[in-house]
This record gives sequence, C-alpha cells and structure tokens, in this order.
Amino acid sequence: MHPKVVSQLLALEAPRILYISCNPATQARDLNMLDEKYKLTAVQPVDMFPQTQHVENIVLLELRSA
Repeated sequence: MHPKVVSQLLALEAPRILYISCNPATQARDLNMLDEKYKLTAVQPVDMFPQTQHVENIVLLELRSA
C-alpha cells in the first residue's frame, strides 16, 4: 500500500480490516506499519493456483483497545 493509504487507515480507526494480498512480502511490510493501532487476529493463505508458486493471503486486523 502507498504510505498515504496506511496513514488514512490509521486515522480512520475502523474496528476491523480484512486485508487480502497476492504478495506476502509487501503485505508483511504493510502489516508492520499498521501494527501501531491494529493487531493481527487471523491469517489464512489460499492456494488458488496449485500448480504455481503463487498464494493469496487473507489477514484479519482488529483495532487495539486504548
């Protein structure tokens, strides 16, 4: 995600974010930036193309309580 998107998500403080990504490396980078206000509560990889190395990753984030 662009850093401005991360800033907007942090400012918005939505109770939950469902983040779906086809690139686990960039998703990990983005999760690190969102860790300021969100905790990771669930992860589910999905192999939609079993004959390839590609995998989709679904992550549930929940707003940390103050």
